[in-house]
Amino acid sequence: MDNLTHSLTGLMLSRAGLNRFYPRATLLLILAANVPDIDIVTIVRGPLYYFEQHRGITHSLAAMPVMALLPVLVVCAIGKSLRGWAVAWALSILGVASHLLLDWTNVYGIRLLSPFSSQWFHLDLINLFDLIIWAVLLLGWLAPMIGRLVSGEMGAKPGTGQGLAIFALSFFLLYDCGRFLWHQRAIDILNARDYRGGPPIRTAAFPDPGVSPLVWQGWIERPNFVMHFSVNVLKQFDPTVGAVIYTPPPDPAMEAARQAHPFFCASRNIRCGP
Repeated sequence: MDNLTHSLTGLMLSRAGLNRFYPRATLLLILAANVPDIDIVTIVRGPLYYFEQHRGITHSLAAMPVMALLPVLVVCAIGKSLRGWAVAWALSILGVASHLLLDWTNVYGIRLLSPFSSQWFHLDLINLFDLIIWAVLLLGWLAPMIGRLVSGEMGAKPGTGQGLAIFALSFFLLYDCGRFLWHQRAIDILNARDYRGGPPIRTAAFPDPGVSPLVWQGWIERPNFVMHFSVNVLKQFDPTVGAVIYTPPPDPAMEAARQAHPFFCASRNIRCGP
């Protein structure tokens, strides 16, 4: 996911009640929700190297406790005290886990088992950013600020924003669950048809660039061609109206390119580092 979504998720986690356990929980959780993207530093070795390393070891389950220490060190340095560091570390692990979870849901994917495996895990539920998620998280952030201004004018006690934070996180969870069901429905629709005389060898469905969570970009593969469709899970599906892309015959030059570094590594889901 994008860093705005990660940051607002960390903020909502804090406001939902985790800020009771540590004095600087909000800053800690925002930092922890973004710290796996510290792999951006690898870009100093060039865009290709960054592409190879992105969402690798810093996004893995094995490195999660280590990554969670970095925000703790920053926050303790700001507060000039190590008091409560263990609680802060536990909260930071939750923030890092939120990052891994959100990246797992989108189409880019994540290498959760790095460095032991370079397998990519991706649910294909959400694009790198989602306008509906932005809207709900921004509501959870801005509404309490506006409410405090109004309360200040009226002399009333301002709210904490906890209720809206819980609502935003709950909506986020339910929205992802709904998209999981709609994604599976799109896959089932694609698998239930024949395409030019036979069933698909493979199918895939990816989020549509638009706002509607009911529309998916569907792909099917046959021996000599692939087809692309726009699939609305609530409408009748016509398997004859997709765009046909024919698969070219084997080409020795293309096969040689596939064996080259780093194409060879990327095509086989293995690490391409030095």
